[in-house]
Amino acid sequence: MMYDDIAYNELNPYKGNIINQPNGPNVYPGVLKDYTGDDVTPENFLAALRGDESAVTKTGPKKVIKSGKNDTIFVFLSDHGAPGLFCFPSSSLYAVDLIEELQTMAKNKQFAKMVIFMECCYSGSMLEKLPENISIYGVTACPPDTVAYFCFFDEERQTFLAAEMSAVWMSYTEVSDLDKITFQDEFRNLQGQMIKSVPCEYGDKEVSMLTVSKFLKNTPTSARETKKVLNPTDLVSFYEAPFRILEHQIEREADPVKKDALKKKYDDLQKTKSNIESTVEEIWQRCCAGGEEHATTATTSLNLTQLQHFKTVAELFRTTCFNWHESQFQYALSQTCVFAKLCAAGVDTERMLEAIKEVRRTSSVFE
Repeated sequence: MMYDDIAYNELNPYKGNIINQPNGPNVYPGVLKDYTGDDVTPENFLAALRGDESAVTKTGPKKVIKSGKNDTIFVFLSDHGAPGLFCFPSSSLYAVDLIEELQTMAKNKQFAKMVIFMECCYSGSMLEKLPENISIYGVTACPPDTVAYFCFFDEERQTFLAAEMSAVWMSYTEVSDLDKITFQDEFRNLQGQMIKSVPCEYGDKEVSMLTVSKFLKNTPTSARETKKVLNPTDLVSFYEAPFRILEHQIEREADPVKKDALKKKYDDLQKTKSNIESTVEEIWQRCCAGGEEHATTATTSLNLTQLQHFKTVAELFRTTCFNWHESQFQYALSQTCVFAKLCAAGVDTERMLEAIKEVRRTSSVFE
């Protein structure tokens, strides 16, 4: 699955070319694409994972995983995220739905072992409730309450080429003999080489002792010998990246008219950020008006029931206030940790929903 909006994007100066490391090779040709564009949805992802062709909504072939009790499955997910949710291009995969799906697959004996690598902000929150007894091992880019980081800023493309965890993980994997290293070796390497984020592991640790080659194909020996381990540079949080990119563009632009347009875009983004923060602060104040000051110290770690409540609240906020699937509102994702804290503190869900609706009706931000 890939949204596939990079290779021929109007902002890409090298059409048909995608690199994921400084001066790296074009990694786009030959990539398998069973689901692209609007077909990349949480519903299709879960349907494909569990092998349910009838639940897939797309035209053309509906490729799914027809796995059984003797199969191994490896899953890698990378995008934006927030406490309890992982972003797809136009909708969100919530932790409560992912965990429920994995438990059902385990009950139905649809795999022998599964490994999940997940890279997004607050990614630990997606897998921290993963049971330890269903033969699934998960690795995330960061804990449930912290952000993830991009790396390798490219001056020509004016964007970041990779994210920290995947850059470190893929680099190590490509130079290693996968018959000789385990997923625990992979995790320890992440711990040693990641600079900004703290990787986390969840689920069945016994699965981490399996060799990687039981899930992933080895890089040919000749290619392994020529590759080098890379250290991530130019690290910036996922949420701050749009601002840093615009700052680079403004500094580089020589045309006064274009420079002014970029400055306006930057100012508008900063204003939107401020509007999102003030809106969430107002919702917070309304939710805590009854004296729930303890919510300020609450964790963003939620049980499965609280994760369901969080999903309800977050979706109302997204659909009525700021849809974080629109690029100008991506920053709203970072503020959903407030709702996670309210859920963890036991604030009534209906109270939160009413606060969101009331702020939407009365705030000058939406005039």
